[in-house]
Amino acid sequence: MSALLDAFAASFDALAAREAAGLGATRRAALDAVLRDGLPGPRTEAWKYTPLRALERRAFASAGHAPAGFDAAAIAGIPAPRIVFHNGRFDAAHSDLSGLPAGVSLLPLSQVLAADDAREANFLARRFDRADEVFARLNAALADEGAVLRVDAGVQAQATTVHLVFLGNPNSGDLAWHLRHLIELREGASLSVVEHQIATDIHHHLSNSLTHVHLAPNATLSHARVQDEALGATVFARTDAVLARGARYRRIDLELGAALARHELNAALHGEGAQVHANGVLLATGRRHLDTRLGIDHVGRDTQCELTWRGLGAGRSRAAFHGGILIREGADGSNASLSNKNLLLSEGAEIDTQPVLEIHADEVQAAHGATVGQLDANALFYLRSRGLPAETARALLTTAFCRETLAVIEDPAAHAMLEVRLNLALERLQIV
Repeated sequence: MSALLDAFAASFDALAAREAAGLGATRRAALDAVLRDGLPGPRTEAWKYTPLRALERRAFASAGHAPAGFDAAAIAGIPAPRIVFHNGRFDAAHSDLSGLPAGVSLLPLSQVLAADDAREANFLARRFDRADEVFARLNAALADEGAVLRVDAGVQAQATTVHLVFLGNPNSGDLAWHLRHLIELREGASLSVVEHQIATDIHHHLSNSLTHVHLAPNATLSHARVQDEALGATVFARTDAVLARGARYRRIDLELGAALARHELNAALHGEGAQVHANGVLLATGRRHLDTRLGIDHVGRDTQCELTWRGLGAGRSRAAFHGGILIREGADGSNASLSNKNLLLSEGAEIDTQPVLEIHADEVQAAHGATVGQLDANALFYLRSRGLPAETARALLTTAFCRETLAVIEDPAAHAMLEVRLNLALERLQIV
């Protein structure tokens, strides 16, 4: 067995909450499945672009204790209501739930588990059957913290943005934490959520998070996720969304940091007329490795998905993108589109893109496309001819290339905040 899995097995033995809410057998089964199947290798289709050989030799200590403090300036620009997790632990001192609308509940998972109510924690009982779902299985075995966000039926709270903050901070040793989140909107509810995954300084921790998004009939969720972790960090994230009839899910992912980052976004459109509009940016610089996998499953009639993703590769980085759309039998009237465009900004960078469209229904509209290229020479020449320096011209073109993805976020304040984050990351691109 690898050093990585040995360390996680030891963390399980020391997990104080492993029996809470009647989850002991479920957690043990998840860990046993990981130890039996091991880490996926290069012949595993879902992992062929993201080898784990170097990672499996590392050992991480459990982030099971309260971490030392950090400079509050790191989150000064993130308004309330916000919930803060520092090195994988709930940080009550820096959280601020003032302004949380009536009918909106936000709790740390540790409090839910401490209440020992199996009904409130039933989302933790989900099983993961495939061997390539190794980090979801590890999360099922080890997660004891996270955000549990629920909105009552009919509550229109989109005017208030809820901020979920996950802060990585240097420590005497390398830590690993496993966070499990729930975002649940009941019938007719609406909400805006922004996730911030940031760092105060360079560290080499591992973050493994799994988010469940449950949207009841006619619910609407606007969801932004900014991953801007430290240069040495390892980030595994997965989002599983289930949409009922008439639900709308608008989302953007900005993958801007970390040494190794992989995110899976799965959305099951079960209800008639359900819609998902998911955009994203992969910004690979230096020697970073970024991997994103989309899996959109059209089950109900007249469902829609629109996916617009942009990738930039610089330095000796590598970015991988898999955009999978499945239209099942009976999902007539579905409308699906995927656009993945990528720019290579250096000779040493690599971008792999794999759009997949599988259709088993009639009377559908579906389109997908992917490109990998370089900045338009004519556009560069035009800007240079107007007196712009080469670096400024390249920056203008790359910024315009990425910025169109932000249109999915309609709230002006959230849009402005995301634009600032993206612009800062693009400025770093010019020097990394």
